[in-house]
Amino acid sequence: MTLRLVLLGDSIASGTGAARAADALAPRLAAALCATGTPTESACVAVPGARSADLAVQVERAAPWRPDVAVVVVGANDLTRQVPPAQAAADLGRAVRGLRALGAQVVVVPAPDLSVLAHVPPAARGLVRAASALLRGAQARAVLAEGGRVADLGGRTTAAFASDPSLFSADRFHPSSAGYAVIAEALLPAVRAAAGAATADADGTRSA
Repeated sequence: MTLRLVLLGDSIASGTGAARAADALAPRLAAALCATGTPTESACVAVPGARSADLAVQVERAAPWRPDVAVVVVGANDLTRQVPPAQAAADLGRAVRGLRALGAQVVVVPAPDLSVLAHVPPAARGLVRAASALLRGAQARAVLAEGGRVADLGGRTTAAFASDPSLFSADRFHPSSAGYAVIAEALLPAVRAAAGAATADADGTRSA
């Protein structure tokens, strides 16, 4: 089977800041799966600026494609627009439930730690770090409750971005192509697990 992988979420899911379309997350993840023997085609319905509340529309857009694996990257805009964590997590949980109802394995990349951004004043970084962690925790609980997977919950990418400015694009907010490579690598274990589960589900359906 050819695995159908779809990306939902915000500007990071859509690849804003990447120098080439091939450097965005959807093609990077698809290429990595193909390289390890899982033929994969990808699509992206993410919208820059999207919050968790906007995922419902994206799930509707993804539905006709019948995705096997859905990767959701969301949370940064909930943080910048000060959406209450419980509300953002509830919106995310509903989206995961909708994707699972489509038969997709779901991997969620929770909110980044925005305290590593250069424009955040040093005096505010502790507060921003705490707000980011609070949202990430609420997101993780909502995702797991709906049968999804959470990728990079420990913030491996945060440490990388904090120590290497080249991982940011010129706007100092979105990742560069190098940044997307780091993010994709951090997501791959969860995405590969989801792909394996989707393939097993498909094999079981064929043999039933």
